[in-house]
Amino acid sequence: MNNTIKKTGPKDVFLQLGSVLGLYVSVFALGALVFGLINIYLPDVLSYDYGHYGRQGLRWPLAVLTIVWPLYLWLNSYIGKDLAQNPLKRELKIRKWLLYFTIFAAVIVIAGDLITLIFRFLGGELTTRFILKVVTVLAIAGGVFVYYGWNIRKDVSALTHQKMKIFVWAAVTLAFAAIIFGFFSAGSPQAERLRRFDERRVSDLQNIQYQIINYWQSKEVLPESLAALADNISGFVAPVDPEPGEPYGYSATGKLDFELCAVFNTASEDAKAKDAPRPMATGALYPYDGAWAHASGRVCFSRNIDPELYPPLEKPIKR
Repeated sequence: MNNTIKKTGPKDVFLQLGSVLGLYVSVFALGALVFGLINIYLPDVLSYDYGHYGRQGLRWPLAVLTIVWPLYLWLNSYIGKDLAQNPLKRELKIRKWLLYFTIFAAVIVIAGDLITLIFRFLGGELTTRFILKVVTVLAIAGGVFVYYGWNIRKDVSALTHQKMKIFVWAAVTLAFAAIIFGFFSAGSPQAERLRRFDERRVSDLQNIQYQIINYWQSKEVLPESLAALADNISGFVAPVDPEPGEPYGYSATGKLDFELCAVFNTASEDAKAKDAPRPMATGALYPYDGAWAHASGRVCFSRNIDPELYPPLEKPIKR
């Protein structure tokens, strides 16, 4: 026994710590990933993660799982083989402390999850997406409880038992399936870059729109072109399209009406399929109620300045 104990050292301590830390990080990232997928496919317009922002929320969980999850599996496999060759290492104090703490944390999470479920049920706030999130937490925490509970009670690897082997491989397969589906739902990096260009275009048009309204309030006339908005004091120069580097389209269509145009790579989340955008809030300074909804291709946004909402600035009295 003493010969076996001598084989333990800092390496074993860090392996145990690395394995448990990898588990915690993987569990939280997997939960965030599944929550993100639920948010995408069961959207809630009242939630901040609605639409494209839901896909953005998948980036960090996917990045973490791509690296940490395989590393955790490798560490767990390595530790399992080492324990099979040196059974007395199962008695390491740090191993038992970490295992019991992990089970304790899993029980706390399960209890908290059930309490939240009952609380929401009594408040009449149950929705399909909330129930799926509760099931997700129960499944992940329950899986951790079952696997690590086995490791405490048994002196052999879980993979040596037929039912536990099926359980472990099913859990690993489901986790990898969630990661793969997450990458599919997040979209390709190229598509994401195209969307970011479109977001930049909308931001530029908002800025230009604000400057046009400010120009009209100051001079009570719309600018003849975007070049007229240049101000050497504030330093404003009308931005140009980030990809081709060409000016955005602009035209004054009336005394209080104007159009801003841009060529978009993709359709926005709030644009109706095959329909040109129909802004619901004319003269809006910010993208609300579909004011900047757009299809792919060249899109023009018609705006009308309401003098009551944006009255001309009072001019100083000449003496």
